[in-house]
Amino acid sequence: MAQNNQPAEQDLNQLLKVRHDKLKDLQDNGKDPFQITKYDVKSHSMEIKNNFDSMEGQTVSIAGRMMFKRVMGKASFCNVQDLQGNIQAYVARDSIGEDSYKDFKKYDVGDILGIKGEVFKTKTGEISVHAQEVTLLSKSLQILPEKFHGLTDTDIRYRQRYVDLIMNSDVKDTFVKRSKVLSSIRKYLDSQGFMEVETPMLVSNAGGAAARPFETHFNALNEDLKLRISLELYLKRLIVGGMERVYEIGRVFRNEGLDTRHNPEFTLMELYQAYTDYHGMMDLTENLYRYVAKEVTGSEILTYGEHEMDLSKPFERITMVDAVKKYANVDFNEIHTAEEAKKLADEHHIEYEARHKKGDILNLFFEEYVEEHLIQPTFVMDHPVEISPLTKKKPDNPEYVERFEFFMNSWEMANAYSELNDPIDQKERFEAQEALLAAGDAEANHTDEDFLNALSIGMPPTGGIGFGIDRMVMMMTNSPAIRDVLLFPTMKPVKE
Repeated sequence: MAQNNQPAEQDLNQLLKVRHDKLKDLQDNGKDPFQITKYDVKSHSMEIKNNFDSMEGQTVSIAGRMMFKRVMGKASFCNVQDLQGNIQAYVARDSIGEDSYKDFKKYDVGDILGIKGEVFKTKTGEISVHAQEVTLLSKSLQILPEKFHGLTDTDIRYRQRYVDLIMNSDVKDTFVKRSKVLSSIRKYLDSQGFMEVETPMLVSNAGGAAARPFETHFNALNEDLKLRISLELYLKRLIVGGMERVYEIGRVFRNEGLDTRHNPEFTLMELYQAYTDYHGMMDLTENLYRYVAKEVTGSEILTYGEHEMDLSKPFERITMVDAVKKYANVDFNEIHTAEEAKKLADEHHIEYEARHKKGDILNLFFEEYVEEHLIQPTFVMDHPVEISPLTKKKPDNPEYVERFEFFMNSWEMANAYSELNDPIDQKERFEAQEALLAAGDAEANHTDEDFLNALSIGMPPTGGIGFGIDRMVMMMTNSPAIRDVLLFPTMKPVKE
């Protein structure tokens, strides 16, 4: 098999050698492109195309990667790709000079050029730049994928995102939209009086979520630390300190598997607002999603795969108990003990663990029967207390808490609480989490004594929410996998 690849490898090696030889020749003649430190870019491709009527005849300077070249004797055409798109350049010997034209003919696809010239339209009607000067700004020593087939191998696309961005314009568009999602979120929250803050990534106690943390060691203090799995506990400390509306957008790290919706490091946004509850968080979520969708896509109707989701209508609000009753035809209001819940699970072939209580079984029924139906924007409210260790109990029904999860396209998109601010209750919940840890639950929380001390100082009634930014971007860009919206997703190492 290796022998069959040998001629292709020899051809590739020869092509690479030619490029290196061209670079050496340039350097020997005092034209080393890597000695150039800057270029005065005054225009971009789409700016010129969109404003041709006012820019025709103007002298512009553009820069970008040469993606195509056609030499025709004393005149040539090339295509230059920049941030906005691509534009054709007409390069004639009589316009740039004989020596410069001789150099240009040796340039390769992939080289980065600066072109100064006049905006015009060719006989075929293509908006172009008539080059007066061509400057080689960087020599490409590697071969780009073949133009017409592009870069289609997904593994290589994710590993070599820089090539993916060059070859696939829709990929660049996805990440432009990702940036716009983030800026739109900030713009909306800033307008609502929220303040953006930053909290530690390296922590001694990784709490605030049910997840296994990554662990590391801090040599200077000879101390084991963890990478944060959540933003929650530090942001709540700020609410205690009197910062009434705070949010953070940042990376969190969870030592879990890889799939189409999970990456071990991902972007989370959490916000906390004093003097409101989970109903206030629902209103904020609904308004925020509409605003971002309109800003990023221009519409309040989102299409993802085969589904169309309408954000213009009021989002459905349903309790977890009612949702299970609706889709599984099981009423947990009639279930009073863990034994009854487990018997029900056995009858429905739902697997559970010995430690699970009634609330855990309810959640398992929800995951099995309900989630797949939640296509339109839906708030699922009032979770069982067993799966919500940081949430305020419902005053009229303490088996449940004031919590919601926001679903679209059957995905959990956000998780929100009326935050628990009773330090005594919180201490008891941490103790229950410690018991789960001792029983082997690696995702349970450790007690955070400093956080308990903060609650003892006094935290006002507070609403809080966490948004998965990557899933939000997937939804806004119709991207099938989380790796499509992460510039550099986690990949298995390449074995040499």
